[in-house]
Amino acid sequence: MNVTALEDFSGLWRDELALCGISEGDVVAALSDGSKTTQLYEQALLMAAHELGASPFVVTVLPLGTKDSGESGSPTRTPLTGNPGAIEALQTADLVVDLVFLLFSPEQTAILDSGARMLLCLEPIDCLTRLFPTREQRRRVEVGEQLLTDAKVLRFTNPAGTDVTYQLGDFGFLAEYGYTDIPGRWDHWPSGFVAACPNEGAVEGRVVLAPGDIIFPFKSYVKEPISLQIEGGRIVDIRGGYEADLLSDFVASFEDEDAYGISHIGWGLNEKARWSSLLADPRSYGMEARAFYGNVLFSTGPNSEFGGTNFSACHLDIPMHGCSLFLDDEQIVCDGDVVIDDMKA
Repeated sequence: MNVTALEDFSGLWRDELALCGISEGDVVAALSDGSKTTQLYEQALLMAAHELGASPFVVTVLPLGTKDSGESGSPTRTPLTGNPGAIEALQTADLVVDLVFLLFSPEQTAILDSGARMLLCLEPIDCLTRLFPTREQRRRVEVGEQLLTDAKVLRFTNPAGTDVTYQLGDFGFLAEYGYTDIPGRWDHWPSGFVAACPNEGAVEGRVVLAPGDIIFPFKSYVKEPISLQIEGGRIVDIRGGYEADLLSDFVASFEDEDAYGISHIGWGLNEKARWSSLLADPRSYGMEARAFYGNVLFSTGPNSEFGGTNFSACHLDIPMHGCSLFLDDEQIVCDGDVVIDDMKA
């Protein structure tokens, strides 16, 4: 990255930190693995924090392998595992920027419990720029969060044959709008979606993945229907063609019954997101698809982030297009389009 590009990226970070409420005297920490790509992010972040009068510092840890790092699901270990000194240093910050991936980890929980707010940032710079968050996006996301808070039953369908019902109320909710200015709160830049975690064992029905839906962590578009039968909050049958066989084998490889559990469910609200983003830039971690306006995000595996008991390392996030979603029989999404006026882009 040349000097001009670094200055431009620093300016983007300055705007992001301003949304996070960073001002003179605040402490900003970056968690980095020291890689060449991460160094560009931390350099721009340090410059931006300094310009705002904050006191920035970097905690650099050794990177882990792909399976440990969470790219194949939720992390079994993180670069902070067994490193209390690094955790204590991060707990002194007002804002911790995670450039490594701590999601679904006890280390992240420990940092948030200290009162530090956290921002995960992994996506390519072009994606960060195009999907830059706004206060209007936050307002619409918080409308969705309130709708989920008040709901007891969520149901979603699609023309391929999906019809599944979630019982809600025992766990918290996830509202991501791309920045955080609240102590102890986590968010992800970029984002723009809401999600809920079902009550333990309280999901029933069938989910049919249609061609064009996206499976993470595979980063692949579905080519043929895949049917998932769900009973008592667990996947009990996976059927279809070769893609269904691959998916079944992947989940089975974890040798963990909790890998078949159903995790969060929600919908996207970022009208700037592109469904084809993975084709344009395979480096993406997939936040653009997860936040895509009107998609339904179906997930399996761990629910520990919401207070549940499933800590499985197998986590599938599957953005699905063209779905309809209902809360207590009120329609929220119709055939992939948001229909609640206060949430419309």
